[in-house]
Amino acid sequence: MLKGAQIRLNGWQQAAVALGSAFGALLDPKRADLIAALGETTGKPAFQRVFERMKKNPEGRAILLERPRVISTEVGHAWDLPPNTFGAAYANFMGSRNFSPDDRPPVRFMDTDELAYVAMRAREVHDFWHVLFGLPTNLIGESALKVIEFEQMFLPMCLLSVIGGTARFNEKQRALFYQHYFPWATQAGLRCTDLMCIYYERHFHEDLEDIRRKWGIIPAPAAPKTNSA
Repeated sequence: MLKGAQIRLNGWQQAAVALGSAFGALLDPKRADLIAALGETTGKPAFQRVFERMKKNPEGRAILLERPRVISTEVGHAWDLPPNTFGAAYANFMGSRNFSPDDRPPVRFMDTDELAYVAMRAREVHDFWHVLFGLPTNLIGESALKVIEFEQMFLPMCLLSVIGGTARFNEKQRALFYQHYFPWATQAGLRCTDLMCIYYERHFHEDLEDIRRKWGIIPAPAAPKTNSA
């Protein structure tokens, strides 16, 4: 079972939470709890489709059966792996930013335990995707990753996040995003494998470039030196 009590909402309540979360997230994009609530209340059909895809995929079925969690007690061994590995790249990504895998907000608004896990899994593998695609955690990097996440899961929240994020860009950032990152992200999200059906923890020991090729990952291109994010 996931930590945190599930809250059952009727249609009007879901709409109210969704609208309130969307408004609050626009005012303060750093409120992870509001972004999470928005994703849950608007994304149930999308999470259901992801769940069905995972059931049909061998690695996806293993994830649903074993329900691994991306928390410090489960992924701490990544810090001890050789520098060329996916696990070491993840550890460096987290450590260099002083991030903790335990900081993700709990899932609260899913109707079933199965969908609650899928939603939590999507939330917890977000940092793996940053590593695989080589994206920074600034506003442009997060917006580009949301494009990929939308193409992978069709979550309305991802599209809303892109709209909200780009609205905060200055002129130079907007040009950089739409001319450089957006075209890449649309291609990268369509070309790669089903990212929700990867048991990432089983691949920590593998070479990062090898698994990028195996999963069809196109790393983000370097930004033009004449621009900055």
